[in-house]
Amino acid sequence: MYIERKIESQLRYLSEHFPAVVIAGARQTGKTTLIKKLIDIRENMTYVTLDYPRIRELARSDPELFLQQYPAPVVIDEVQYAPELLPYIKIQIDNNRQNGQYILSGSQMFRLMKNVSESLAGRTGILSLYALSRAEIYGTEEVPFLPSNELTMKHDETITSIFDRIYRGSMPQMIIDPELTPDAYFGEYMQTYMERDIRELIEIKNESKFLRFIACAAARTGQELNLSDIAKDVGIDSKTVDNWISLLVTSGLVYLLQPYSGNTIKRILKRPKMYFMDTGLACYLSLWNNPRALENSAAAGAMFETYVVSEIIKEYTNKGIDVRSRLAYYRDNNGKEIDLMIIENGNIYPVEIKKSADPGKEALKNFSVLTGLSNGIGEGAVICLSSVSYPLDKKNKVVPIGML
Repeated sequence: MYIERKIESQLRYLSEHFPAVVIAGARQTGKTTLIKKLIDIRENMTYVTLDYPRIRELARSDPELFLQQYPAPVVIDEVQYAPELLPYIKIQIDNNRQNGQYILSGSQMFRLMKNVSESLAGRTGILSLYALSRAEIYGTEEVPFLPSNELTMKHDETITSIFDRIYRGSMPQMIIDPELTPDAYFGEYMQTYMERDIRELIEIKNESKFLRFIACAAARTGQELNLSDIAKDVGIDSKTVDNWISLLVTSGLVYLLQPYSGNTIKRILKRPKMYFMDTGLACYLSLWNNPRALENSAAAGAMFETYVVSEIIKEYTNKGIDVRSRLAYYRDNNGKEIDLMIIENGNIYPVEIKKSADPGKEALKNFSVLTGLSNGIGEGAVICLSSVSYPLDKKNKVVPIGML
């Protein structure tokens, strides 16, 4: 079963304008399936994966011979296993500056992007692939969320159905196989992640501490990143936590939402907020095994916020938009916070996220801080569990989750 990926158009676009395209993303988000769909369209393109030890060894030991055996146009999957290939790919591209020659993919984004930036700078279009978005799951149009856009109800959902989705997450296998349990899927997922990514990237002397660390991180999704707090719970130092958080980010499992940077505003706190990009994995790691228990727990609000923020990140990423320059959050030392700020064309659009069907005007109480940050304040939104959209005042409105 193939679920159409909204990023397909960006993949085709970049392959028409760059000699090489890199697709990076966490394990099992569908990179290989997406690539093979492109191959079906381009009949003359071949596919090779470095998962096979003999092929990987050839790519490492004799990259020139490897590229003779697998000439362009070619897809090279899990290319991070053979960084030796990249200088030779650069030579091939420079000798024949034709677009769409190479599609490179991998799940170890830190190693992959580091080597690409060193060897293929200026020759490569880059895409990030996350788990399925709501639009991909439901087969609807996907438009990056902005409160000022004309919004329509896409899905009629209840709090029960939303927390069922949060609990299972959005990994393709979890969507196409409704009988597959999160315990079975994410148990195998973590084993693969530890064996094929973590051990490749760093030497971990105490594996149980890393597992404790990632569980502590999952329990803090939707919160400000406090390195010393996690370090204390796990029994490691803050520098190690910082290094391990970087692994989660570069593996595509976690996104760090940066605070809004106003150079003249001294009171703004500088810590990022941490979001797991798949709520199913976050639930598994933080030991939730029942969506009803999660729905009624103290963690429900943070998980709902994680779900909404990760969906908005996917919407922008699937359109090829770099979210690092578009999304931020606000919190100052007076405790005033805005969950999400969307920055577009010099305007700031504030967004609050509430696990409530009737959030009320109280949800807008911190929007007033924006007058000291920017002259351009756009419409605001409160994304929540309401069944209808309605204005809260002249400039801000309630947006049901069903409109995402």
